[in-house]
Amino acid sequence: MTSNACHGQLPFLPGNSFRDLTKTLHGRPQTLKYKNGYAVPQRPLVGIGREPLLVDQFTQSELDQMNRQRAILTYGPARTHPLPDFIPAHVAFDKKVLRFNGYFRQDIEGSSENEYYVRPIVVYYYLEDDSISIVEPVVENSGIPQGKLVKRHQLPKNALGETYHWKDLNLRTDLIVYGTVYRLCDCDLFTRDFLESSGIIVNEPEEMPVDPYTQGRVQPLQSYNTPSDFDRLKQFLTMDRKVLRFFALWKNWDSLYSETRPVLLLYYLMDDTVEIREVHEPNSGRDPFPLLLRRQRVLKDYKELTDAFPSCVLEVSEQEVKEYYSPKDFKVGDTITMMGRKFFIYDCDQYTKNYYQEHLGEVPLKPVDISDKKTTDISKEIPPYNGFGSLEDSLQNCLSLIPQPPKKDFIKILENDHKILRYEAKLDSPNPEDHGRRFILSYYLSNDMISIFEPPVRNSGTIGGKFLEKTRIPKPDGTIDNPQYYGPSDLAIGSTIEVFGHWFRLTNADEYVLKFLEANAENIPLETLNSIRQVVKDNPIQLMNCSE
Repeated sequence: MTSNACHGQLPFLPGNSFRDLTKTLHGRPQTLKYKNGYAVPQRPLVGIGREPLLVDQFTQSELDQMNRQRAILTYGPARTHPLPDFIPAHVAFDKKVLRFNGYFRQDIEGSSENEYYVRPIVVYYYLEDDSISIVEPVVENSGIPQGKLVKRHQLPKNALGETYHWKDLNLRTDLIVYGTVYRLCDCDLFTRDFLESSGIIVNEPEEMPVDPYTQGRVQPLQSYNTPSDFDRLKQFLTMDRKVLRFFALWKNWDSLYSETRPVLLLYYLMDDTVEIREVHEPNSGRDPFPLLLRRQRVLKDYKELTDAFPSCVLEVSEQEVKEYYSPKDFKVGDTITMMGRKFFIYDCDQYTKNYYQEHLGEVPLKPVDISDKKTTDISKEIPPYNGFGSLEDSLQNCLSLIPQPPKKDFIKILENDHKILRYEAKLDSPNPEDHGRRFILSYYLSNDMISIFEPPVRNSGTIGGKFLEKTRIPKPDGTIDNPQYYGPSDLAIGSTIEVFGHWFRLTNADEYVLKFLEANAENIPLETLNSIRQVVKDNPIQLMNCSE
């Protein structure tokens, strides 16, 4: 154990301490030393176990300059210059900071008002350690987290590991930091002097763009108007119930059928208000609204409104109005525009004329004749009948937007109700199978309609029954637009009538037909009446039992 201890080879057991007996220097390693009162880095002592700290390394250009220097022959003792005091860099540039003013744009997504924010920033460059910090000035109630955006450290310049140096900063340049582009616009006086003394040409400063969001939040300056010395009470007491009355035409040319409508312009001298009433004409087809414009002060000119003025929800107040309409603005023969509508003044009443002659004598009041300005009536043309439905039903579609059923002669219906004229007829056809077919033609006096019925005959090979529904039968010599229908005067015995392409020849009639025609002989031709008299007296028939 003794020999091992002498040679420093003690066993590795708990409780034993080990020392390096060959170590001669026992000082603590130091990397700084004091020179002229300043702490500067130094080379460590050999044998402490640390690598030397390289501080003053010569560049290649400095080494080449030292090799080119030669000894200078001097006579006498060489002059020695006092060495300047040593000041390290972190002391020389302590508390010296370059300051740049700039901004960056922040895009806004999902906003219909603004597309971006312009956020001002201040860039601080610390010369003592080449670190940079970026700070945004705090704005009260901005709603955006502000303050220090980038903490103080050396900012990377590119992917090669280089960092930004004060030589890289200048006005009108972009500073890209972690994907954000900062625009440098201006700097303080110390920064400009430092850069110019270092041989850098400083660009001219540029103005920072205006933030649209901040500009929109700026409240307009409150303006105070001096109250007028005009006596409103005196105007109310002296001008009460005094109204200027003008006759005008509203030129409603922006409507579908450019028209002019008569109106009354009433100007109340009591409070300088204007009221417009529409003159309603009888059977004009318009709703009788009492007023076209309620009584109010009508503005003539107003100040230019800013974009921030909420015109869709807020009316123009007196602060925005420059001038209201006054009596001097109403001149006979002129056209004035109120509320976006044009009114042509063509006359006024006698009181208005007296008022203008007394107070405004230079205003002309000669009435204008407007009789030749009336529009001509547009004639309505009825389109031709298309053949669908009856002529009366089709005509109702041209007379009104919502067609009404044609009017009926109720007196004729009540007087001739259940009065039917029955005739016997045969079908005039070249087909031999139609010979001998017997038809009953019924004429209804209440609505001038005709129906045809064929009595069934056994073993005739023809199915009897209703041949024609009740309808009005037009004559062949009529037109589509003006048809002529068959009446009792046309139904003579032996005559032939056309029924929608079929020809029927009347052969007989019942006794009621003869009685009706004799009772109305003044409206029946004599030939028709004589033909029925001869047939009915010679060969009377009973058709009342023929059902339809």
